[in-house]
Amino acid sequence: MRIATWNVNSIGARLPRLLAWLESAGPDVVCLQELKCSAEAFPSAEIQALGYESLVNGDGRWNGVAVLSRVGLEDPVTGLPEGPAYDGGQESRAAAATCGGVRVWSVYVPNGREVGHPHYDYKLQWLEALRRTAEREAPGEAPFAILGDYNIAPTDEDVYDRSVFEGSTHVTGPERDALKSLRETGLTDVMPRPLKYDHPYTYWDYRQLCFPKNRGMRIDLVYGNAPFSAAVKDAYVDREERKGKGASDHAPVVVDIEV
Repeated sequence: MRIATWNVNSIGARLPRLLAWLESAGPDVVCLQELKCSAEAFPSAEIQALGYESLVNGDGRWNGVAVLSRVGLEDPVTGLPEGPAYDGGQESRAAAATCGGVRVWSVYVPNGREVGHPHYDYKLQWLEALRRTAEREAPGEAPFAILGDYNIAPTDEDVYDRSVFEGSTHVTGPERDALKSLRETGLTDVMPRPLKYDHPYTYWDYRQLCFPKNRGMRIDLVYGNAPFSAAVKDAYVDREERKGKGASDHAPVVVDIEV
């Protein structure tokens, strides 16, 4: 089974590339983030024409997540259980389903904006709610994974230059501690090291030629429980999808498992 995660940075802008990639890469399950559309406006018909069901959590603003599957969508959940509110409501940042016997969560962790901002505190609260969800769902014999844009680089090796991010979000101690607590529920970062190339970043800013210069960050992650991690046969970042006109600023992360 091929499972992927991709922050598309607007499903409307990226739909032609997404449809072409679904046909060329052939994933069985795809977790999408940053849809920037409502559930009603999501292009389910176009995606269904390629054989995929869609589970969508979107409110039309800058967030939004989805799970696409051609192996079933059972026990769907939209929204993070016990997740905190921001500006009076829960943002559209999580969706889950069981696909072909594998439980997957598509998550778009809050950015945090800047250290000391209320959104930074919200980010840490959101991660704690995610940890509690993993604590309930990760144990057991069924494969389970949380995939998505975590908006955190787990280590200094996951950014092109740590000094550039000094004092900024994505690399702070509390954020990384929250990731550590999440892993302590029984989850493992399934991306192998080293990969087939150096610096397996997943995000490159559009500005200042960051992609050609490989000034990136690894913030799109796949955390799996023991049964999921043991089933992994390959994992890679599809850098080709970051190239060319109309690309997202993130590349898909693809994991092949044997179930």
